[in-house]
Order: sequence, then structure tokens, then C-alpha cells
Amino acid sequence: MKRAFRYRFYPSEAQAAELSRTFGCVRKVYNLALHARAEAWTQRGERVGYEATSALLTAWKRTEELAFLAEVSSVPLQQALRHLQAGFTNFFTRRARFPRFKSRKRSRASAEYTRSAFRWRDGVLTLAKMAEPLDIRWSRPLPEGVAPSTVTVSRDSAGRWFVSLLCEDPGVRPLPATDAVVGIDVGLDHLLVLSSGEKIGNPRHERRDRTALVRAQRALCRKQKGSGNRDKARVKVARIHARIADRRSDFLHKVTTRLVRETQTLVIEDLAVSNMVGNHRLARAISNAGWRQFRQQLQYKANWYGRDVIVVDRWFPSSKLCSVCGALAAGMPLGVRTWTCACGATHDRDVNAARNILAAGLAVTVCGAGVRPQRNPPGGQSVTKQKTPRREP
Repeated sequence: MKRAFRYRFYPSEAQAAELSRTFGCVRKVYNLALHARAEAWTQRGERVGYEATSALLTAWKRTEELAFLAEVSSVPLQQALRHLQAGFTNFFTRRARFPRFKSRKRSRASAEYTRSAFRWRDGVLTLAKMAEPLDIRWSRPLPEGVAPSTVTVSRDSAGRWFVSLLCEDPGVRPLPATDAVVGIDVGLDHLLVLSSGEKIGNPRHERRDRTALVRAQRALCRKQKGSGNRDKARVKVARIHARIADRRSDFLHKVTTRLVRETQTLVIEDLAVSNMVGNHRLARAISNAGWRQFRQQLQYKANWYGRDVIVVDRWFPSSKLCSVCGALAAGMPLGVRTWTCACGATHDRDVNAARNILAAGLAVTVCGAGVRPQRNPPGGQSVTKQKTPRREP
């Protein structure tokens, strides 16, 4: 199993200047190739692939205007063209949107080096066009006896430098199988509510730094655009956001690792987070909870360790359905946290939803439906949208 290990490093002035030039060249080549491919398709109906853009890159380096592209390592530039090719492949297979141009201010500053563009000896990493190795802070050791196949260097908006090493990790092995299953309902009051009745609180990481964030953003707004003081104020805001994001990511990693280790089958609900943040009253709370990040971590860790993740349809009425008798309530406003069914059962809204999600997920596996939610099933409603028949008193 290949796994990326990310570390922070502190470049010298010469290394920072070289990497900054490389980031700019990578962005330039990506945008030029994207423009060439889009123009060839819209004006001449031609499909330009990776080989053609690679030939264009060679021609660009020979021009006086773009001669600076030859001053940096050629490998990150070629990797940018490969990433663009992957973007078009995902677009044509309808897995992603049409590739967009990279912005100098908003796009991620990164460069990818393959084995021909770096030297790895005894834990010392030296990139192409650099005389000195990177000053890396080894927060955790790499697996013994492995060497990175790909190195990605990046710089975030807070000015921090990171290096990601892609290695084969022999320690990632399937865990022993268990019979434990759990349904998971995400929320805001409690981040996770399990079908077992356990509730995992929402730390609300953003609240701790909200005052400092407000002051930093106000100071940023008072600075003149284009000035050096505005850039310093922007970095202060970015550092606060980075601190919040690091705490959120650390908490989610601990929770997802625990769930994957203890449970064989995990059932979650398919949520349209991008649509839900359109509610301006809940957008900040939803973004701070990190629902999408939780799902991503849960799925790739389950893939690592041989666990199963089942995703039920987002339209499944988990909160309004009685987990005892199967009766469907007419309505369930968000303010209702506890409700009583006609059968006499009193439900905690979130625990009841988690139990219904678990039952729906197990029904999906029994009926043979896929892991991905079914949008237009042949027989009408999807497996998870079939109403549970009411029991006769």
C-alpha cells in the first residue's frame, strides 16, 4: 500500500527562491497547456494529449519570452502536464469538472518531483537544482527500509513549507475481522452519534480562535491593497485559519482511526455538504464540523484496513422514521431533539437516526445494492428509500 508522509521543513533563502520560481513555472506551464488544449478543441475540434503538450513545452523553452522555464527542473513541469492530462481524463469520464486555470493567489503552490529529480540517501533529501538538502523536521519516522518514489513540495497560505514523501508502507495491513457494525449520524450539537447510543461531542475548534480571527480580519481590511503591511496582515489571518484546520484534522484523525479499528462495517449517510452550506445560518457551523473530511478519512482508512463503509441515500428519512415500529412522522423540524412515536417509543432524534441509518445500510448489503447511492434505480425507488411496512398492533 502506498502512503504519503508529510513533514514540515524550513528552506534556506536560496532554496525558498528556487522553489518559488518552480511553483511559478509549474503554474505557467499548466495554464499554457490548458489554454492550448481548450483552444484546439473549441476552434479546430482537435484533441491534444500529453505527448503534444510535452512537445509544446520544449518549444516554449526555446522562445525568448518563456526562456525562464529552462532555469528550473524539468520534472515538475512534466508532472504538471501529467496532472492536466489526468484532469481531462476525469472530465471526459464525468468524474470531475472541466480543468480550471491556476491562480497565483488562490491556487495551491506545489511541485512534484519523481525519482530522477531528487536524491535520497540515509534519510537526507536533496532536490534537483539544489546544492543543500532540505531541513526536514521528522515528526514521525518513515517505514524502515523504504525509499520515496515521489516527492511533493508545497507552501500553504500561512507561509509554511511542507514536503510529502510517497512510500510503500508495509505496516498497512487488514485488521482482524470482527462482527461489530455501527450506524453513524453526523450533527452539529454532537459531531457524531452512533447507533450504540454513544455521542461524540463537537469541539467547535473555530470558537476558540474566533476573537483573534475577527481582530486579524479587521486589521486586514484596514490595510491598503497591494501594500506590504496588507500582505503581513493576510499571513496573520492565514495562520489562524491554519491553526484551526490543524486542530480539526487532528481530532478527526483520532476519531476515524478509533472507529475503523473497532468496527467491521460502518454505515454513514450521503450528505450534500456543498449544498448545505448555502444555509447562511448554519454555514459556519457545518464548515467547522468537517463532515466531508470525516467521510474522506473514514473511507480511505477503511480501504487500508479491510473494513466496509456503506453509504445510504441522502434522501432516506432517518430522523423521521421510528426505529421501533417503522412509522414515518409527518415532519421533524431541527428544533425537535426528542419525540414520541404513536407506538409509545420515545426517541432521541440523533440516536434514532443513527439506528435507522444502520438498518438501511444492512438492508443495502442484503438486497445486493452497491455502496454508492442509487439515484435512478430500474425499479423506481432505491433500496434505502423503500418504506418499512407498518406493524399491525
